[in-house]
Amino acid sequence: MKLIAVIPARYASTRFPAKLMQDLGGKTVILRTYESAKNTQLFDDVFVVTDSDLIFNEIISNGGKAIMSINKHESGSDRIAEAIQNMNVDVVINIQGDEPFIDANTLKVLIDVFKKDVNEKVDLASVMTYISNKNDIENINNVKVVTDKNGFALYFSRSVIPYPREENVGVRYMKHIGIYAFRKQALIDFYSLPMLPLEASEKLEQLRYLEYGKRIKMIETNHVGIGIDTLEDLEHARKMI
Repeated sequence: MKLIAVIPARYASTRFPAKLMQDLGGKTVILRTYESAKNTQLFDDVFVVTDSDLIFNEIISNGGKAIMSINKHESGSDRIAEAIQNMNVDVVINIQGDEPFIDANTLKVLIDVFKKDVNEKVDLASVMTYISNKNDIENINNVKVVTDKNGFALYFSRSVIPYPREENVGVRYMKHIGIYAFRKQALIDFYSLPMLPLEASEKLEQLRYLEYGKRIKMIETNHVGIGIDTLEDLEHARKMI
């Protein structure tokens, strides 16, 4: 099984423009993320895929591998799919460019999903973590996921799911963490299929996979990465470095 990691890296982030090129302990955020992915030694190759000459040159000039996007893209899946469509690869791990503190153990578990899936029933695998704080559950920026008894995703939403009409029935609220592993064909299919109403309503690309019948295996973890979405996040990351 040939396995690669791809880091989609958009320069013009809405909440924190140019965040990937900010200094983080003497290196840019995107370079630290790239090096962290390489250092796990889990992948046959690691690429940054970007729409930015600055990011492209940052990776290349430091001995890394980068690919320039040809088209404009609405999602990370689109950007990755364009980059890998002609590659000889079986499974692609999507690593967020703004999360330099990569947890190798979580990635190993994702990879193991595909190693064990001999009948190829899994199209994607992703990660979730338990949340119990009421504010976290109701926060629309925390995407929630519900699964079936075998751990396959039924739905993702910014709303509270399931709705607690009856409390104390053993429901555990799960927050989706945006680390994905894809079979190549699932990405190619995503790239060729139009957006449907659920994805358009929630602005969650993972819903396109579900709407077209793809199966997403969810893995629970206690590790929550540190994403850099704000200046405050960056300062926190600098203290960690």
